[in-house]
Amino acid sequence: MEQVVLVDEQDRELGLMEKMEAHEKALLHRAFSVFVFNDKGQLMIQQRALHKYHSGGLWTNTCCSHPRQGETVIEAGKRRLQEEMGFTCELKKVFDFIYRAELDKGLTEHEFDHVMIGAYNDEPNINPEEVASWEWIEMDELKDDIKNHPEKYTEWFKIIFDKFEIEFAK
Repeated sequence: MEQVVLVDEQDRELGLMEKMEAHEKALLHRAFSVFVFNDKGQLMIQQRALHKYHSGGLWTNTCCSHPRQGETVIEAGKRRLQEEMGFTCELKKVFDFIYRAELDKGLTEHEFDHVMIGAYNDEPNINPEEVASWEWIEMDELKDDIKNHPEKYTEWFKIIFDKFEIEFAK
């Protein structure tokens, strides 16, 4: 049973809770989102596996998840990159923020999200239990597609993408 780290608005640990229960109760918990770019400035995005417990088949950033207790967000990001995409790379935290998003199946993401970037130029070796597909995409093309087809993307990715554009432009 996977647990998440419950936190307050300053990211101070409050305790642990089973992941599904935290999403059902919409409790604030620690999370991370990874954006991996290639040398052309393209972002690697993934399509979540169709059978995922929520948001199956939707497109999102390279990977995202929850750190385990005692695990840094950088360690967690590298772990999940390997588990989902079959590679790892150096990661750098660029910003964090709190968001709340209503999902399908009565679940809510309420996360203190640590956003990281990395660089990689090869093809991933995706885990089909986690990922249905992937692609490299230009940021401008992605921005237009999110605007014109928001239903194709996860709720959190749409929120994070807007924040990412603002923060990363600094």
